[in-house]
Amino acid sequence: MYHLAQLNVARMTMPYEDPGMKDFIEALDPVNAAADRSPGFVWRLVSDQCEDPVLVEFEASGWLVNMSLWQDLESLRQFVTSPIHLSIMKRRAEWFAKWPEATMVLWWVEAGHIPAFSEALSRLEWLREHGPGARAFSFARPFEQPVSPVQYAGG
Repeated sequence: MYHLAQLNVARMTMPYEDPGMKDFIEALDPVNAAADRSPGFVWRLVSDQCEDPVLVEFEASGWLVNMSLWQDLESLRQFVTSPIHLSIMKRRAEWFAKWPEATMVLWWVEAGHIPAFSEALSRLEWLREHGPGARAFSFARPFEQPVSPVQYAGG
């Protein structure tokens, strides 16, 4: 059995403490709580509870990180298109830079595996370099859940 992992990164246009980030910061807890209650939700990274040095350095350089696991693609899609999530995403240009490369990646992990941030970042880098494939993909070009570990390990 597999779960769908997702990583989404966003480069802030101002420091996290800037008053211009207030609406975004105030929306985080309600949006995260909605994700936690969503059908198919498995797990999400809580940055301030993680001491991964790669994550700490990445966030210290002005990036925000969202990483989670879902039972399947449809569960994640339902949350992403929910009113509470869309309401904040419609305003993302107020807080985050438009980035020329992919900032979101999806991939399958064996159930029970919690990916490290460095693993997730390597999937994003792979997607940027090679485009969508079984190893890393996007909503626009999804790949079906693998049926065997051999298929999972593919490129």
